[in-house]
Amino acid sequence: MNEHFLHITARAGDIDELGHVNNAVWVRWIQDIATVHWNAVATKEYIDRYIWVVTRHEIDYRGNVEAGQTVTGRTWISEPPRGARFWRNVRFTGPDGNIKVEAKTNWAIIDRNSGRPVRVPPDLAALFLEKS
Repeated sequence: MNEHFLHITARAGDIDELGHVNNAVWVRWIQDIATVHWNAVATKEYIDRYIWVVTRHEIDYRGNVEAGQTVTGRTWISEPPRGARFWRNVRFTGPDGNIKVEAKTNWAIIDRNSGRPVRVPPDLAALFLEKS
């Protein structure tokens, strides 16, 4: 499986009135790790030709993170695409090793020139899927 990891430290501006990372910040971090993964794995040709947009987030908030704490984000694609979309899995663990946030997000691929969704090319999908 082609996994990608990202370490993020919560800053004061990420914290809400309850004293922990705001839910909207978690969504931003989900996008950040997806973008970093895409840029690390996709070829320049694919990056120049396509852009991804989120069509759905399913997020489970399991624990809190305070300012100054670092989480480790892990992302992977666990199943082949369906047409223009595929599901991305994301999991953030805290410094205590416990899962803080888990998400499954659906992304659609858009052709930059036409601005329209296109079927995910099989060779592009293969870059992100487990190799047999």
